[in-house]
Amino acid sequence: MTEDITGDLFGVVRQTGRMAASTLKGQAPLSAALPCLITGTFLAFDFGERRIGVAIGNSMLQHARPLITINEEKTDARFASIAALLAEWQPDALIVGLPCSVDGTPHQLTALCRRFANRLKGRFKLTTILVDERYTSQAASSVLNEIGIRGREQKPLLDQYAAQQILQAYFDEPAAGLIV
Repeated sequence: MTEDITGDLFGVVRQTGRMAASTLKGQAPLSAALPCLITGTFLAFDFGERRIGVAIGNSMLQHARPLITINEEKTDARFASIAALLAEWQPDALIVGLPCSVDGTPHQLTALCRRFANRLKGRFKLTTILVDERYTSQAASSVLNEIGIRGREQKPLLDQYAAQQILQAYFDEPAAGLIV
């Protein structure tokens, strides 16, 4: 049996569908001990130019759930909505999905998501972690299909369900995250 091993945007190795921590140029990987250091409530974001999906989860339960979709177009209104969520939920860390091409190479939205993650960290002074978000929208659509929400009915929910997939991916494999 041949194993498929490829490098990607995160500086990690993908091997038979699992990610192992590796060193990204100039940055240390998350250690296996880090998940023990960050416990509590997490908010996750599926950033988009039109909408931002938000999910919430708890590291003790290792469970994520969709929360809300922010439909604001102006940056100030988006961050005001995020500030209100942070005040309400008091998260211990933030997770941001980082989009990239199927082969792991960055594209236009990758830089915007990194900028969004840096702004979250700068404004709110919380640990912010980037997580590979490849295939999360497809997984979210499948979940919505399973509960009977199809086609255009998915639009207002898809981003928050994608954020749920991003956060659950982090809970399942925290060493694959990259601290901003």
